[in-house]
Parts: sequence; C-alpha cells; structure tokens
Amino acid sequence: MNRYPLWKYILIALSLVLGVLYTLPNFFGESPALQVSSAKATVKVEAGLITQVEQVLQAGGFKPLAVFFENAGAHGTVRARFADTDTQFKAKAALERGLNRDAADPTYLVAFNLLPNTPGWLQKLNAAPMYLGLDLRGGVHFLMQVDTRAVLNKRIQGLQSGIRSILVDKKIRYSGLTRTANSVELKFREAATRTQAKSLLEGQLPELLLEESTDGAEFRLVASMRPEALKQTVEEAVQQNITTLSKRVNELGVAEPVIQRQGADRIVVQLPGVQDVSRAKDIIGRTATLEVRLVDETVTRGSEETAAIPFGSELFRVGKNAPVVLYKDPIITGDYISNASASFDQNQQAAVSIDLNGDGGRRMREATRSRVGKGMAIVLFEKNRGEVLTVATIRDELGARFQITGMGSAEAASDLALLLRAGSLAAPMEIIEERTIGPQLGADNISKGFNSTLYGFAAIAVFMAAYYMLFGVFSVIALSVNLLLLIALLSLLQATLTLPGMAAIAFTLGMAIDANVLINERIREELRNGSTPQAAISTGFDRAWATIVDSNVTTMIAGLALLIFGSGAIRGFAVVHCLGILTSIFSSVFVSRGLANLWYGRKKKLSSISIGQVWKPNA
Repeated sequence: MNRYPLWKYILIALSLVLGVLYTLPNFFGESPALQVSSAKATVKVEAGLITQVEQVLQAGGFKPLAVFFENAGAHGTVRARFADTDTQFKAKAALERGLNRDAADPTYLVAFNLLPNTPGWLQKLNAAPMYLGLDLRGGVHFLMQVDTRAVLNKRIQGLQSGIRSILVDKKIRYSGLTRTANSVELKFREAATRTQAKSLLEGQLPELLLEESTDGAEFRLVASMRPEALKQTVEEAVQQNITTLSKRVNELGVAEPVIQRQGADRIVVQLPGVQDVSRAKDIIGRTATLEVRLVDETVTRGSEETAAIPFGSELFRVGKNAPVVLYKDPIITGDYISNASASFDQNQQAAVSIDLNGDGGRRMREATRSRVGKGMAIVLFEKNRGEVLTVATIRDELGARFQITGMGSAEAASDLALLLRAGSLAAPMEIIEERTIGPQLGADNISKGFNSTLYGFAAIAVFMAAYYMLFGVFSVIALSVNLLLLIALLSLLQATLTLPGMAAIAFTLGMAIDANVLINERIREELRNGSTPQAAISTGFDRAWATIVDSNVTTMIAGLALLIFGSGAIRGFAVVHCLGILTSIFSSVFVSRGLANLWYGRKKKLSSISIGQVWKPNA
C-alpha cells in the first residue's frame, strides 16, 4: 500500500545530486579578474585574442589562474583570473600597454572584474552561481524611455525623400507631394501616370501600402507604411539603442550589466558595482557621428603615409582599406541617414541598402554626379577620432536610396548596417527613473535576507518537529530539498537574485510547509476516523493532493500574471515565486511521501505512527 517503486527513489536521489551540484557554486566566492573588451565599434573581440593576452601577461611575468573567451551575444570579451588583487592591478597596466599601440586611442578596454571561484569540473557541467542584483551588490539603475514618435517621423521623412528621388530618376511627373501625419500623398494629373508610379514604388519600396483615390480631376496615391513595417521600424530602433548602450557600457567595466527591453519602448539599464552616476550618464548619453566623404584621388594609393597631404584633405590610418586620404568636407553626415539594412545586390551578393532624407539625397546626387568611378568612404567618429568603416567605388550617380556592394559576407553587411544605424542612438531617450544603491547597503541586504530565511527555516523546523513528531521531521527534510532544488534551478538558469527574490524564497518556504501541514492533518483526520495507520498514510496523501494542486495552481496564476505584466523587482519576485511553487509541489508530496513510505512502508503490522497527538472527538 505504502511502497514506492525503485525508479521513484532513483528519481529523488538524482534530483538531490543535481540540486547539490548546481547549488555548490554559490558557496565558492569570487576572485579578482580582468575583462578585455573592444573600445571601438569596428573592432570585434574574438577567441584569437586569448593568445595575445597570454603573451602579454607572460612577457610581464604574470601567471593568471585562467584565461578564457566569453561571447555575450554580439559582444565577446576575454577574461583573465588572478590569485590576488595586487597581481590584478599590475596585470591591468601591462595589458593596457601591450594591447594598445596608442594609449590616447585604445583599441581594447581593460577593466577590473570579479569571477566566481567555481571549480573547473563544475564549470564543465555549466554550474555557476546566481548573479546578484543591484539591491544586493550596489550600483546604478536607469529606466529609459525611447521616443518612438521621433523614430517613425524620421522613417517617414526618409520614405518621402525616397519616393521623390525614385519618381524624379524615372522622370514620372506628379503635381504634388505632401506629407500628412504618417503617410505621404502624391497627386497626378493622369490616371495612367499614377498607375505607372504605383507599379514602380511597389517594386522598389515593398514596405509601402499604396491606396488610390480620386478628387475631381486629381488622381491621388496615398503611401503609408505597412503595419508590420511600422512595428519592425520601432523594434529595430529599440534594438539599435540597446546595442549602442551595450557598447558604451563596456567602457565602465561592469561585470554583469543588465541592458534589456521593458515593454514596447522602454530600456532598463542596471550597472552593478557602479557608484559614479555622473560618469555612467556621460557614457550612456555619449554621441557618435557618421560622415560620408570623398577620396582624394590626387594622392596615389599606397603612398598615403609618405605623400604630402593636400590642403583640405585628411589622412586616416585606422579602419578598412586604411590608410586613405579623404576630403575634410563631408558629403553627408549620419543625420541624413534615415535607414540602413543588410540586403543583396542584383548578383545576390551581400550589400547594404541606405536610405537618405530629402536633403541628404540632393547632396548625394550633386556630389556623385561627376564622380563616377571615384572612391567614397564612410567614416565613424567617436571621441573626435575617425575610423574608416568602408571605402566603396561610385558606380553610378547616387540618390536618396543606394547600395554599398562588395561586402563579402552577409555577416559583414549586417555589421556595417548596424554601425551605420548605431553610430549614435536611433532615437532620443529620456531617463524617467534613476536609483543608486551603495555597496554597504547591498551587503546589509544580503545579510538581512539570508538571516531572515535562515531564522524562518529554523523556526518552522522546530515547530514541525515538535508538533508532528517524526512526520514533522519528514516535512523539514522535504522543505530542505525544496530550498536546495530552488537555488539549484535559479543557478542553472543564471537568474539575477534581488531582494524581492530573497523575499520570494522565504515566501516559498511558507507555501511549501503549508502543503505538508495539509498532508499531516489529513493523516490525523483518517486516524481519528478509525483508519489503520497504513490506510491513514495512503488516504491522507491522496486526499491532500487535490487540495495542494488547487491552491498552488491558483497561486501560480497570480505569479504568472506578475511575471507577464510586472517589471523590474516585481518580475524578479515572480520568477522565484513560480519556480518555488514547482519545487514545493515536488518536495512536499513526492519527497515527503517517499520518506514516509521508506520508514513505514515495509512494516506489515503497524500499530501506530509518530505524528503527534491525535485528538479524537470521544476523548
């Protein structure tokens, strides 16, 4: 009646082993380390940098504990772990000298960091400690609002100039072109001309939704962006801002920054360990500019370093196809670019499609009309230093919409398109919430959160053991398993633990022990009704199961609602809460019954069980 098959005990044992393995990394602490990241938008950190870092450290007489590469999305970093902070400080100076030829214009950033001391055999199992949030580690929190209206306005302006350029290039006459809200209205004198223009625009601007109308002798064509194109434009703008912010945050040397989207048009930036708010604001709000310049053909290619640079020109030594001499006066700047996206040319080779606004298209036509066959370069300026992104040959007169071909690969085209968009923020952002938490307050929060959980667990254990005797001990063991599995899950998922998360852990303990109380009282009720001990155990667990599932499902619904519609600290609470419900159901029912079956299940003649005083009505 009360016996588990062997596979269930194996499952419990396996769960315990995995729980211990993935909980252990949280007890090994951290060691000093250095993080090497890119200082320039055009330089990628790849695994090959490990060799260079190791050579620099070896030349300086430093012996790191480990050097490894981490690829965090699109931004890789190389990290080196050291035995003490003294070696860490000296190695930082050595790496900054060895990796950067020009200290005033560094290629790589070397920042202090902390890495967990998780043993290698645990790291091979992907076992790592939980991250600590701002309220536990200290740092800066920004909530930023993206101005999506500015994004759409810029996109519509670009489309307006693109439509004008396409019609002018194909010599299609129109009597008027005006913008109304989020659409562009074209007027024609003849229906045939309108049909011709519609066919042309549909082929070259597939993101447009074209509607025909007639007002007397005027034939109108209203062009508006398709809903999916509007949504994609906003998505790309927010993602571009996130990418740009990620690059800028690298300069702060933050160990585990959180830069993520919140809702449709908000971005959360959390910088654990950063206390200098003014510097953080300066880095996040930093601007970069983009310029399109013509190549000075009077200087022979290959002799740029030794040739005399003409007045009005400038030598660029950094970037693709550098060195190259460019005219100082730009054709256009990044302000004229309304959109840039990876695409394919007529030969199905990777290319970048660029859309300019009206003034940009006019300036581009005027500059390239007589320069066919000559070179044109795109330069990115950051901190008043220019870097050549690409040098292309002008094949034809360019207008408001053109392509840069010869990219080599789709990845290179995508990277260049991102740089053209991400030279500066895609849309203005406003900081609508700002919080700063000191490291001492974070340490106090950790201490208080840990103590509250510990003392709460101890109080529950004493009460359960005293009130329910041996079954109370079973409940305490199941509660310990629940806590172990919850921390293991959070560590496995690499969740960020915050103070609300610690509150959710304490709350989970209360929910889990409540299920055990239900089970124990059900067993007592069966004993009061005259059932045998074995029957009371079996029936008690079976009847309590429905009540436990019902209460936990309703609580899970509330937790999911907090997770879906909440933000920030509320979501942190909801994640721990939902995971805690799953582990509590497993531990309070499955593990608790396994212990009871293991202890009492093999006793054929069982006269009594240790579950405390059973009060009977006739007593």
